[in-house]
Amino acid sequence: MQHFPVKNNLLDSGSDTTLGFGIGGSTEQPLCPKPRRLGPPVPDFLNPLRCTKHSQPNADGRGVLNMITEKTIDGRESSCSGCWPSCYAGSPPGRTGNPLLCYGRIFTFKMHHRFSEPVKNWSNSTGELSHWPVKGSFEYYAILAHRDRLLRGRKLSDINAPLTFSDGNSTFRISSLGFLHYTTVQLGTPGVKFMVALDTGSDLFWVPCDCNKCAPTEGTTYASDFELSIYDPKGSSTSKRVTCNSSLCAHRNQCLGTFSNCPYTISYMSAQTSTSGILVEDVLHLTTEDGHPELTEAYVTFGCGQVQSGSFLDVAAPNGLFGLGMEKISVPSILSQEGLTADSFSMCFGHDGVGRISFGDKGSPDQEETPFNINPSHPTYNITLTQIRVGTSLIDGEFTALFDSGTSFTYLVDPTYSNLSEKFHSQARDRRRPPDSRIPFEYCYDMSPDANTSLVPSMSLTMKGGSHFPVYDPIIVISTQSKLVYCLAVVRSTELNIIGQNFMTGYRVVFDRERFVLGWKKFDCYDIEEPNTSLVESAAASTPPALAAGIRNYSNPEATKDIRNNSSHASVALQSSHPHASLLYCIGVILVLSLLV
Repeated sequence: MQHFPVKNNLLDSGSDTTLGFGIGGSTEQPLCPKPRRLGPPVPDFLNPLRCTKHSQPNADGRGVLNMITEKTIDGRESSCSGCWPSCYAGSPPGRTGNPLLCYGRIFTFKMHHRFSEPVKNWSNSTGELSHWPVKGSFEYYAILAHRDRLLRGRKLSDINAPLTFSDGNSTFRISSLGFLHYTTVQLGTPGVKFMVALDTGSDLFWVPCDCNKCAPTEGTTYASDFELSIYDPKGSSTSKRVTCNSSLCAHRNQCLGTFSNCPYTISYMSAQTSTSGILVEDVLHLTTEDGHPELTEAYVTFGCGQVQSGSFLDVAAPNGLFGLGMEKISVPSILSQEGLTADSFSMCFGHDGVGRISFGDKGSPDQEETPFNINPSHPTYNITLTQIRVGTSLIDGEFTALFDSGTSFTYLVDPTYSNLSEKFHSQARDRRRPPDSRIPFEYCYDMSPDANTSLVPSMSLTMKGGSHFPVYDPIIVISTQSKLVYCLAVVRSTELNIIGQNFMTGYRVVFDRERFVLGWKKFDCYDIEEPNTSLVESAAASTPPALAAGIRNYSNPEATKDIRNNSSHASVALQSSHPHASLLYCIGVILVLSLLV
């Protein structure tokens, strides 16, 4: 048990004299202070074991420490070894020291657990004992946990209760803004709302802020449909700048000084798209999703995006991007680090484009799972596939892929792409259309009048570990002037395999970063009360799940690779060995649904 010196320049409770200190100061003081009674008598076991008057160190070099003996605390020995006063730190005391700290009194108390026998006996003797839980029982620990929650609030509350945004957990796929999933978040004090794109393939959360060059918030088609905002650090009483000595400011050598603002720059080759600015910290408004919703304020670090370029100016994420990746700067990482949620979150992708997001959600015991392949230097949601079934054909061969909600379609490299496409084509019953350079899909078919989804070859993925992942939306339906066309919504890639959001349709997908597993379950995103209810098949099969942007980038997917590693101004640890999620192939030129034939 550590002993804390009491500075002797304080007014002694048993004397009217303020004691001097220093070399010439008086050390006169009563042996012990007079007790002050503020209520019922203090039980004997809480009284000080020793109250001593200290003098200069003795000639033997031990000084005050020769007056301190080992004390018995609840049957255990508490030694004073290692408990030297701070003025003697580093060596046994000599004749010099800090008089402020060395001419005080040391009070030594016994410490007792609130449910220990001494406290129980005292409580019983005062007539205050009503019920005492048996040590080690369920009730014993439940009472302790309840008290912890009362003392510490949300940080020690039930982290099994997921959190979501204060405006609700709904997400929406917006066709006019890159066919990405968006939600509304509220930042700052007072809260300001932003409509941000959700992206599991990136890490940084950023919003337009102190703009030198940002997407317009009025006078455009999308601005007339949605309420857009600009973040003002000076307008929020809880906003704080992040300086270069922060652990979240990775490239400190790019800073002007230790306490200067931490800059960030994230550049993408996709349509010359980038964002840059400084890091700030402010309140993100959340709410619990249990039976008793409770508002929660979480301080998160995010990008104050002062300059945007490329697709951020008109096509996609004009009001910010919400990175959900594994790096420590992402919001899921911050919420977990602060003890607000479990280190896991889920996203639901409905057939009609409506979804859900929940932080701290670990899914359900009956969900399917596969492990993540973790690269410690650049962790991503990378998984291993071992087999693909197309109709009645099996394609064997192990390969890895990113599970990326920010990519509209699925991208596969050869030979997997060619094998899958050929198996699909060999079992398709409709006439294949000639390739069209305006769309990234090679295998498109005229839809016959009696067409239905049962005529389209089915598809299923087998993950490492043996779990199966049936694909409910392997096609996309496009309307032309004369007829309907459907295409296999898989694009050839020359570098990276990506399982995009079109393959996630119909599932609740769980990104469990505690156990490093991806979980999934067939799910109705409208079903909130009973999450285990199986999905009701949607008749909206003709609704495009996510119609592409980024067509002009398709021919050279490497060009869209995130070039943050080469940016001379990058100052956030956001490097990645893979193209940037929602910007990989999903922003650029929006595909016009009504194709000319």
